Amino acid sequence: MGMTHKERTLKFLRPEAETIFSLDEYRRRLDRVRAAMAASNIDTLYLASPESVCYLSGYRAEWYQAQGPTAWLPVTGIAVHVNADDFIHIEVQNEEILAGFTTVSRDLRIFGGDAQPSEDVIGFIVQALDGEGWLNGRVGLEMHSYRPNRAVSERLQAGFEARGATVVDGSDIVNGVRRIKSPAELAFIRTAARIGDIGMQTAIETIRPGVTELEVWGEMVRAMARAGGEPSSITMPVSSGARSATMHALATRRQIMPGDVVNVDICGVWHRYHSNIARTVCVGEPHPEVSRYLDAVTGVKAMLAEVLRPNLPVRELLEVIEAYYRDTGIWQDQCWVGGYDLGLSFPPDWVGPWFWDVHNDPGDEVFESGMASNYEANFYLPQDAGMSMFIDMMMFTDDDAGFLHRVPARTAVVE
Repeated sequence: MGMTHKERTLKFLRPEAETIFSLDEYRRRLDRVRAAMAASNIDTLYLASPESVCYLSGYRAEWYQAQGPTAWLPVTGIAVHVNADDFIHIEVQNEEILAGFTTVSRDLRIFGGDAQPSEDVIGFIVQALDGEGWLNGRVGLEMHSYRPNRAVSERLQAGFEARGATVVDGSDIVNGVRRIKSPAELAFIRTAARIGDIGMQTAIETIRPGVTELEVWGEMVRAMARAGGEPSSITMPVSSGARSATMHALATRRQIMPGDVVNVDICGVWHRYHSNIARTVCVGEPHPEVSRYLDAVTGVKAMLAEVLRPNLPVRELLEVIEAYYRDTGIWQDQCWVGGYDLGLSFPPDWVGPWFWDVHNDPGDEVFESGMASNYEANFYLPQDAGMSMFIDMMMFTDDDAGFLHRVPARTAVVE
């Protein structure tokens, strides 16, 4: 009897490779992760979050079993040992081909087959790592990641502990390493910013009385896709009228009306690297007091452009921001002013693990070379007009720092 179609496909079908970075880039990432593990006294790190798996291997998928049937366990991933020169990548058979052409993984171990119930994948992972002697010491899990969920993570932890491991939280290891981006990653974020500008300019050109929020959303997504942009990790909001007073409202069938304030918050995406931009659009000339607030909110960009520099203390930036908004007389109407790390991400979130804002003491934190953060300033408006959202991206390198987006900061007015 000859091979089945399934057998032939899994054995022979090899799509063209879609690895994104060089092998040297991935090697440097692994070395940095291992160094961070050593500093935290972690012997083995098991990674299942989409960002961590992609960061080390390049693996990219459109589904990560986040909310599927409980029998389909969201637990496949990558194991790193502090003293091993390579990682172990564990995947299910249905994703074997995908892992083959998206990753640089050399030790790819595939679980699955007709005779293996899906629930046995935890046993497969435990056996694979125990067989390498990787469960003898302190093992880190990403306990702050949604993947795997609590029920599955506890089963995985119990399996590791049964083989002698001491399980600890290793969430900060890869998150900390990813915060400082390589020149190649920063180049991707710059490209994402150009794509985001295309989407924002299209949104501004589409906003008119009678057009729905969803139509604006659709046109900006289409424009970014034509420019090579990918789906963003958060569903991008378009909120108009009274709905503009919320930051996270989904675009709806509501028709935009004369006099509305419209907020658009988007990310351009290039190879899963994000750049965030938000602008406020007024449908018709706003009330003079509303206009004054809008000028104050957005006027900060030109001022901060003169302040940004490599290794800028976060505290210094916050002091400058607060003094500016107090001088303009709108400080008391802030919703949120701050920022967070952006870069590599997958749905459901583009917000990185590090943040800064006017409500928290940053200590001695500085904006180091290789960091990319948005600057976000959201203020409630007078005259019951809603809210003004202003977001732009900051990037810091060895010898430069500045904003990335070119769409004018000042609120657009359309007829």
